[in-house]
Amino acid sequence: MAAWSETYRGSVAAWECDVTEHFTIAYYFDRLAEAEGNFAELIGLGPRYRAGGFARHYDIRYARELRAGSAFHVLSGVIGQEGGLRIGHKFVDSADGATLTWFDARWAIEAAVPHPLADWDGPAAEPRPQPTSRAGFIPTARGRVQPGDLDESGRMGLAAIVHRFTDSSLQAGAAVGLTADYIKTARRAFSTFELQLSVTAVPGLGEPFVIDSGLAHLGSSSLRFVHIMSDPRSGAEWARLGQFGVQLDLDVRRPAALPAELRARAEKLVVPVA
Repeated sequence: MAAWSETYRGSVAAWECDVTEHFTIAYYFDRLAEAEGNFAELIGLGPRYRAGGFARHYDIRYARELRAGSAFHVLSGVIGQEGGLRIGHKFVDSADGATLTWFDARWAIEAAVPHPLADWDGPAAEPRPQPTSRAGFIPTARGRVQPGDLDESGRMGLAAIVHRFTDSSLQAGAAVGLTADYIKTARRAFSTFELQLSVTAVPGLGEPFVIDSGLAHLGSSSLRFVHIMSDPRSGAEWARLGQFGVQLDLDVRRPAALPAELRARAEKLVVPVA
């Protein structure tokens, strides 16, 4: 049995790209869900995966952009089995074989999997300080789980969760001045290079959700938002996304320093972390 297995192969449709003119982060998770399901079948955990309901954590690092028309595939392997199942996924450029994105997934499943461990060449996840409370957070998304949000387990799927976090990112960006008009005229937008996603529980069909966001880091060109999805009825947290990125010059595809006006607005939204 090979340590790495191909679990997805496809491409990027133009309509799956966002205002930053590359593959939007939620569609990475759409493809990841297919890769995870295929890999679960390969390692004998297909029924458990389809049943869903287990906690998961993902550390994601983007190294190179996928843009409209890009052909790519996913390689998956077991990279650890202590304290739960750890699975690595590599999004690979099908044209030149370069790894574009690393997904380090940890499933809260205690299961001995008779599978060779794969060598993990992805970057180590960096510990990021978390907000000490939700004080200073702003509301950035609200809605209900729709039929199209459901995955094969009958619950809100990863892609749907991250699509709603994308809404939060745009709302939080607008709060610091990264508005649609600014993006169009200045040719600047927010581009993610790192995600940390934790899913504790998942809402079902028709359940309401809210997302609140705080700015946990402000650099010269970089910002790190923390988005928290919760149950508005109880306040219980369902999922949390740490989103680290930069203001990107859309023409030269390089980070660009935040102008003074945006920095002043962002400084008012920074929340304490520990």
